[in-house]
Amino acid sequence: MRKSVMTTIVIGVAVVAAACGPRAGTIEAANEALGTAQVNSIEFSGSGRWYQFGQAPGPTLPWPQFDVSSYTATISYATPAARVQMARLQTVEPGRVRPAPVEQKPDQYVSGVTAWNMAVAAGAPAGTPPAAQPQPAAVEERTMEIWTTPHGFLKAAAANNATAQPTSSGGSDVSFSVGKNRYVGTINAQNHVERVETWIDNPVLGDTPVEFAYSDYRDFGGVMFPAHIVRTQGGYPVLDITVSAVTANAAADLPVPAEATAAPAPVTVTVEKLADGVYYLKGGSHHSLAIDQKDHIVIVEGPQNEERSLAVIAKAKETIPNKPIRYLINTHVHFDHSGGLRPYVDEGATIVTHELNRPYYEQAWAAPRTINPDRLAQSKKAATFETFTDKHVLTDGSRTIEIHQIAGGGHNDAFAMVYLPKEKILSEGDAYTPAAANAPPPAAPNPYSVNLYDNIQRLKLDVRQIAALHGPRLATLADLRAAIGQGPAARAN
Repeated sequence: MRKSVMTTIVIGVAVVAAACGPRAGTIEAANEALGTAQVNSIEFSGSGRWYQFGQAPGPTLPWPQFDVSSYTATISYATPAARVQMARLQTVEPGRVRPAPVEQKPDQYVSGVTAWNMAVAAGAPAGTPPAAQPQPAAVEERTMEIWTTPHGFLKAAAANNATAQPTSSGGSDVSFSVGKNRYVGTINAQNHVERVETWIDNPVLGDTPVEFAYSDYRDFGGVMFPAHIVRTQGGYPVLDITVSAVTANAAADLPVPAEATAAPAPVTVTVEKLADGVYYLKGGSHHSLAIDQKDHIVIVEGPQNEERSLAVIAKAKETIPNKPIRYLINTHVHFDHSGGLRPYVDEGATIVTHELNRPYYEQAWAAPRTINPDRLAQSKKAATFETFTDKHVLTDGSRTIEIHQIAGGGHNDAFAMVYLPKEKILSEGDAYTPAAANAPPPAAPNPYSVNLYDNIQRLKLDVRQIAALHGPRLATLADLRAAIGQGPAARAN
């Protein structure tokens, strides 16, 4: 009789445990609470703030803020695929002069191994419909955004042999890898995915931490989803959204346009001689200069990434043979202007930059680079710097190169331009971008361009040519004056 009673008790406990479901805070409990198996796609929308990654106005400042009036993400977990649309407007920052903000409406996609934007090409006539623009460099990040959503994280955990460790607060820390990318997340005692961290590659920061914080879970028409999402990247927020609507199993058919699969154009560098020993190395959206000194080469600007810099280095050595690149002059820390600096360090060049930028680069370049090791990560060469505050001069005894701070501008607090007094050539990036030769002047002057002109006047620089680091053509001081409303543009170009 006693044995029968004990057996009944054990069976009863097992039945109660089964009825209660999996232990709270586990992957299984989170899947049950969020209905992961029943969610094949999801769409969520809201409003809040977006921050422009890599474009801080100073090396110690956070990414600049935009107000987001609408944000919608549509995600298919099976494909996987995603679309993100938003309407954003840069926030006015007291004490910092910027161009008048213009509403932006990016429309971004990824499907499988293809990423693209739908956008109207720059300079296209009014009424031109958006077209697919391939974005191959965005595949890693946009795919990461799928697997860091709460449901996506749980699905990826199941598919990639995740391990889980209990936490002291009654939840679990879950980790797994998808290819080169590692994911670590926390499920709390309420069975909610409250945090997901991963790392993606960046030319400046290396293995860049990206963290999503999810809070205030609510029932949105039968699906549990966080009402507040904060994404941090590179140490600062890049997204802060209050979710207002969620639809599970929303239509998420995101076919890949044929144009999106076009192979990316090879990196090209064209050479335009500006003066004896001074060459404009152009290509794509970003340019550089190569300056021939007696026993070495000086390069102005290392933009974008390693691929671009290796092409510029090769072209500079072809144009100016049998000389090493001794100096790379960097105008500012924005990632599109500094993403190609590391190849010059590997080349043995000294980085010339404003003194505020040096500690930023030293810290960034010390980060691990396991996802996409570049040449410097392999050679482990130490960076050397020459820094300045207001002015710095490089000379070989014959040709002088002046580096001046662009003072008082709103674009960046450690901002430089390069001037060749003998040749009367100025080079700068982001302060002034020449328009096409016959384009009308802007309706309102860009304050960055006004500030550049003020600095030229303050320093009494005799400028005849402006080799801007963006834009379609070489410009003149007359062109700059016309762009800021101080006279007709010279049409000699």
